[in-house]
Amino acid sequence: MCLAVPMKVIEIKGDMAIVESAGLRREVGIMLLDKVKLKDWVLIHAGFAISKLTHKQARETLAIFEEGRFFG
Repeated sequence: MCLAVPMKVIEIKGDMAIVESAGLRREVGIMLLDKVKLKDWVLIHAGFAISKLTHKQARETLAIFEEGRFFG
């Protein structure tokens, strides 16, 4: 099973961004998406932002992770 994790963009450096979620920060590629901005929520998989999310979608997904429901 592969998971993609919602993370918030806190810094942009060209085609790379620093993202954060639950106190964890990572540098990821954002070149697969158009017009990523600070404070955007993005879905991270294998070191790349693969989709944008609304704040509501990110909250709902993170809540599922916290509850441990993502395994069924």
